[in-house]
Amino acid sequence: MDVPVVRDPGAGVAVSPATDPYHVYLDALTSAESRRAMRGCLDRIARVLTGDDAATGAGQPWHLLRYEHTVRIRAILTERGWSPSYVNKHLVALRRVMREAWRLGRMDAEEYQRAADLPTLQHTRLPAGQHVPPEVTGAALAACDADTTPAGVRDGALLAVLYSTGCRRAEIAALTLADYDTAARSLRVRGKRDKERLVYLTAPAVARVEAWLAVRGRDAGALFCPINRAGRLRAPGGRPAAMTGQAIADILTRRLAAAGAARRTPHDFRRTFIGELLDAGVDLATTQALVGHASPVTTARYDRRPESRRREAVDRLPMPAPTPLRPPPG
Repeated sequence: MDVPVVRDPGAGVAVSPATDPYHVYLDALTSAESRRAMRGCLDRIARVLTGDDAATGAGQPWHLLRYEHTVRIRAILTERGWSPSYVNKHLVALRRVMREAWRLGRMDAEEYQRAADLPTLQHTRLPAGQHVPPEVTGAALAACDADTTPAGVRDGALLAVLYSTGCRRAEIAALTLADYDTAARSLRVRGKRDKERLVYLTAPAVARVEAWLAVRGRDAGALFCPINRAGRLRAPGGRPAAMTGQAIADILTRRLAAAGAARRTPHDFRRTFIGELLDAGVDLATTQALVGHASPVTTARYDRRPESRRREAVDRLPMPAPTPLRPPPG
């Protein structure tokens, strides 16, 4: 069954970005990574609403959505086989764009509340990703060291920061030289919702960052910047340009492949960082602060110790020795 048709009486009339809930919502987001993710969610919902595979969320009649529409949208997204967390991410975008429609005066409060009163899908999932063994990280660093170009030095520093801080890829992409404090071995990180925190580097990670800065220079700008095929840093006006989170993920994929290791994601390094801290006895509150989780519940989901205890419990069960059954007498 399709979504009930939502027709805008003003269809065909251009909507100014300043009054379009889609643009207003995306402009309100504080990071390029968030804007990219939420734009994708709204564009996919727009394709559900219109049946047009080329549709985007711009100019859509978000203000005309009612409860029966949003319930059906949730059902369709679920029927596509998407994970509950992925569906819920789209529902967040849907609620927020309708909230902007209300703020812009295009939807009254009662209509907005009814349409947005949409429970999320309940689910319990293990944290995404996989553990990164030390030997895998070591192999990737060796691959960087074998590359004598500036990219090899940069990528070695980048991987060391990723491994020793557990930062999100977008957070590393947003780092500037001013965020780096050599004496304190710290980085000032801007996380989700523009929250700042300090993370700390191991001595080997500092050595790699310093080696990279000897190549990069000490000009203000992004801490890690793109490098062209000729080995030149992209620094318009002498200011190193920022990388994207996707570029960092691509660098990781490329260096792991060169090391002959299986593919890992930046989030796998983040998961490993959290697990290693908790395994080492670091308390939950400190770990939460280092990785920038809003809730300790999120951090606790990465705790591998209960899993180890469950494995040890199972190991206590003796496996019966193979013993053929005797045939019944007679």
